[in-house]
Amino acid sequence: QVRLVESGGGLVQAGDSLRLACAASGITTTWNTVGWFRQVPGARREFVAAIRWGGDITRFADSVKGRFTISRDNAKNTVYLQLNNLKPEDTSIYYCALDTSVSANIPLSDSDYEIWGQGTQVTVSS
Repeated sequence: QVRLVESGGGLVQAGDSLRLACAASGITTTWNTVGWFRQVPGARREFVAAIRWGGDITRFADSVKGRFTISRDNAKNTVYLQLNNLKPEDTSIYYCALDTSVSANIPLSDSDYEIWGQGTQVTVSS
């Protein structure tokens, strides 16, 4: 059973950067996809970015393109989400999630991801 643990959230000012980490314990394969979502109270989870565990494919939401990057360290079984030029509207709880299916495409819907971490809070002040 794969378990995901996020870390790296915090309180920052607009324009600052943060790096979130998603550490996976258990077995993952190059065909799995790790996605990052975010959610504010009362709203649905919003897709942010994703990467295939093999690192060959990445996807980003339009709202974060050019500001966020995603990478993985296979040796550490960890996926990183680098958040640059943060804006107050980026304030949210950020979750990482694992899609265990074998697919040629990266899923953008949270319903396609089976395993979720507990989330890490990111707060951006103006």
